[in-house]
Amino acid sequence: MNGDFKRRVLFVCIHNAARSQMAEAFLNRIGERYFEAESAGMDPTEINPLVVEVMAEVGIDLSGAKTKSVFDLYRSGEEYSYVITVCDEAHERCPLFPGPARRISWNFQDPATFQGSREETLVMTRKVRDEVRAKVEEFVRDFESRLESPT
Repeated sequence: MNGDFKRRVLFVCIHNAARSQMAEAFLNRIGERYFEAESAGMDPTEINPLVVEVMAEVGIDLSGAKTKSVFDLYRSGEEYSYVITVCDEAHERCPLFPGPARRISWNFQDPATFQGSREETLVMTRKVRDEVRAKVEEFVRDFESRLESPT
């Protein structure tokens, strides 16, 4: 396996307002040597302000992030090495992209569904952030180990 070029990765969730945005930002930071990530949603809305806040806590600025429609990317013929859905509903509804895209399914809770006080929802959103970061780190480690193993 060759590590000399960047693989395109698309993260997909329902609204492109939280989980997929987090995953995109973490992969572009942690895996920037190997990957170029973007994200999109089935029904895009505005980015969740709590997500902007908890990502800023770890040095990632999502204040200018824009949401995108997965169907716009599909219609434009975009090709990806990996299409990673970050919730079950997106996995079921996501179109098959042209090209060699490997589909992967991850599942994280949607911060938009959290109830409670502001502090309680921040705590739950931080937990999702940390779970997403850990999964992205694992994805990059697995990729690096495949690069290092003989074919």
